[in-house]
Amino acid sequence: MEQKERIEHIAKSACSDVNVALYDISLKHASKGLIVLIYITKIGGATINECKKVSRIISETLETEDVISERYFLEVSSPGLERFLSQKKHYVSAIDEKVQISFADGDNIVTVIGILKEVLPESIKINFEDSIKEIKLTNIKKAKTYFDYKK
Repeated sequence: MEQKERIEHIAKSACSDVNVALYDISLKHASKGLIVLIYITKIGGATINECKKVSRIISETLETEDVISERYFLEVSSPGLERFLSQKKHYVSAIDEKVQISFADGDNIVTVIGILKEVLPESIKINFEDSIKEIKLTNIKKAKTYFDYKK
């Protein structure tokens, strides 16, 4: 099993123990070592206490099983108000939320803000300017939930 898969398996188990869901994992190499970013979520949002509990469980397991041989730093947090959408499950969790999507439209990259209405096998549908726009998942360059700070 690959290192990232092992970490994901450990993180899923820890999340299950704390009754939260694993949102995403990111491994980043930095000059100070490997940075392991774990994002957890639940309906209503994950608390700091839940992040601490998940972090403790993951940390203990990583040390016990010696999963990471190099120096590493573990960070566990919620994905935040504006969370990136990179997997289909992320889009599904954002249905009826305001999203910002950048996608290829011919030779142009277009960015729209609208309400995510539906996730289909190959595309998503967004309510944008009082009409529904269907965007192929393969055309999406960047997507995130969008929080309007002005309200």
